Amino acid sequence: MTSEILHAKLKENFGFEKFRPNQETIINTILSGQDTLAIMPTGGGKSICFQLPALVLPGITIVISPLIALMKDQVDSLKTNGIHACYINSSQSSEEQQFYIDNLKSNKFKLVYIAPESLSYLDVVFNELTISLIAIDEAHCISSWGHDFRPAYTNLGYLKSRFPSTPVLALTATADKATRTDITKQLKLKNPKTFVASFDRKNLSLEVRPALDRVKQIIDFVEKKPNESGIIYCLSRKTTEELAEKLQKTGIKAKAYHAGLDNKLRAKTQDEFINDDCQVVCATIAFGMGIDKSNVRWVIHYNLPKNIEGYYQEIGRAGRDGLPAETVLFESYADVIQLQKFASEGLNSDVQLAKLERMKQYADALSCRRKILLSYFGELVKENCGNCDICKKPPTFFDGTILAQKALSAITRLEQSEPLAVIVDFLRGSRNAYIYEKNYQSLKTYGIGIDTSWYDWNQYLIQLINLGYLEIAFHQHNKILLTPFAKKVLFEGEKVKLTTVVKKVIDKTEIKETKTKAAKSSLFEILRKLRYEIAKDEEVPAYVIFSDAALRQMETLRPMSDEEFLAIDGVGKAKLEKYGQEFIDAIVYYEKVKQEKAKSKPKKEGNTYKTTLALFKDGNSIEEIAGQRNLGQTTIVSHLAKLYVDGEDLDLSQFVSDAEVKQLHKAQVELEYPTALKPYYDHFEEKLSYDKIRFGLAFLERHKNDDEKLKIKAYSVDEKRLENPEAYKKWSPEEDSDLVHNFYQGKKVKEIALLLGRNEGAINSRLKKLELKK
Repeated sequence: MTSEILHAKLKENFGFEKFRPNQETIINTILSGQDTLAIMPTGGGKSICFQLPALVLPGITIVISPLIALMKDQVDSLKTNGIHACYINSSQSSEEQQFYIDNLKSNKFKLVYIAPESLSYLDVVFNELTISLIAIDEAHCISSWGHDFRPAYTNLGYLKSRFPSTPVLALTATADKATRTDITKQLKLKNPKTFVASFDRKNLSLEVRPALDRVKQIIDFVEKKPNESGIIYCLSRKTTEELAEKLQKTGIKAKAYHAGLDNKLRAKTQDEFINDDCQVVCATIAFGMGIDKSNVRWVIHYNLPKNIEGYYQEIGRAGRDGLPAETVLFESYADVIQLQKFASEGLNSDVQLAKLERMKQYADALSCRRKILLSYFGELVKENCGNCDICKKPPTFFDGTILAQKALSAITRLEQSEPLAVIVDFLRGSRNAYIYEKNYQSLKTYGIGIDTSWYDWNQYLIQLINLGYLEIAFHQHNKILLTPFAKKVLFEGEKVKLTTVVKKVIDKTEIKETKTKAAKSSLFEILRKLRYEIAKDEEVPAYVIFSDAALRQMETLRPMSDEEFLAIDGVGKAKLEKYGQEFIDAIVYYEKVKQEKAKSKPKKEGNTYKTTLALFKDGNSIEEIAGQRNLGQTTIVSHLAKLYVDGEDLDLSQFVSDAEVKQLHKAQVELEYPTALKPYYDHFEEKLSYDKIRFGLAFLERHKNDDEKLKIKAYSVDEKRLENPEAYKKWSPEEDSDLVHNFYQGKKVKEIALLLGRNEGAINSRLKKLELKK
């Protein structure tokens, strides 16, 4: 099947202009009839890999999915896109199940979702169905080497025996080499083609914090994000309930979720979270696999996860729409003790203990966290990510030899018999009951570290453990012991390098300003409210209507016609017909009100550019100016761009580089000088932001007659034709006739360009010339 047809299907049915990495190749492999194993990160677009082939193949696609909630979400999403799909599971009555089975027999559905435990419902009618594809999602559940083993998955191997000529697609977000081999073997895949997509989720920031006063840290974190959904993963059921209660007392809409709660309460909590009625879910790892919610903006791990696979999958539930999202992990040695106990008592204990050690090494790292994470999955990168706590604030080292000697001496005096907290109290000269009961205040080194804070001593001791000078005797009440390396520091003059402890300080003023700003009626908030109301009416999650990323794009591009609205990522034919007019009306009304306000306040609005300029020259960032003026950042960018074009002395190099300006200048010529920003955005495959494009075009506009300033070749029509004989070719009457005919047939610009052998910019330009397009 041609790439053009697949792309047309992608846009019409799912609203996307282009495939994500590996999607198109995987789809073509499936359509060729070959078994496939696809390892793709959460949010990497796994679903499209079987949903799109399902529309092309003649029969039914069976999707094995582990959780009922996940099935419902995906079926709801397919229905909003105009695709016929259903699910069959134990939550339905026998009459309802029979209704769907009868409709499957009549080929009224293209996809059916079913849990592995429920396959028996279809087993009796398999011979009456034409099955074109079997997709097994969360395939790592089949492997005891995986981090989420489910016995019911081990029975799925019979499907390949039952349907030997039907391609099987196994999908998972996280699987190491051992797990991949196990998946292939147990599912009986025949010479499968394996695809391992990049595990690099660039939009996720990574941060690890010490687990001191973590409840306060979490409250401060969440208060800064009043309209953003998030998940807090906890190790125990009790912690989820206690934490949710503490958050509720501060006014945060939070609920607990774990396997011990009543089924109805769990389902209610999940529904409220999915539908944006609950902001925060405090959950055990039982929560999340069934969540297809694209607008989770942050994930916090209250405790250290038991392995990197689980951690990676859990943080992957944030930012699935591609917008920036935050992840925070709290680390404590109490967690390590508990997790070591769990691992030693479970299956493959040696392997699980080794994986826990790798997780701990990640948390303790002093180098780029993303590089460590990616290397675990066999993906090696040279450059640091710039989006983790280590890259943003690299640790500074100092000579910590004296501090180390004080700590090691204190542990020696205490006869290596006490845990970390007691050692810190001893070093600080604390006068608590335990110290006096043990008569530690009479020892020589008591209080030797009184000039260092309790928090800092705690961190320095952890660093000494990580450096190998100390170890924890987990089975001896967590006593801190000296290792042989400690003698080198105490008696042989070995130097110790420690890192400066930086305690994160939360600015309450910043929290207050964030809350105020979030409450303002920006276009995004108006569209978000409209989406919420439609979702309530249709009884589906809000993100099923449109993702946050789609709303942000609407806010930036302000589409006011069907054609412009269809250009938004995530808007296909069905969603345009169902929701297009409501959203366009909201955008038009917003612009109308904005213009009326501008007319009613000419003096104030007339000075709006000057106000932005003054704040910018005072050293405020774009984000700070937007916050102070209660305006969107896009508005501030447009102010600065216009001010520059009008001759103001602004340094745009901080926003767009010379190389990027040159690329934009070249794109201008190739696209025939479009006035809208989106053609440039698409031209650069979304790698150049709208802000950079706006600033770059402002630079080009101001210096359009200054070739020396641009330091790039000024392309004339003749020169361009020397490079490409077809460039700026005159339109013949026959071509105009073909153009008009194809346009009125409803063909898209991309299709017309292919048919006529012109670029998309030339098609758009000619349509405007013929007054067929505004």
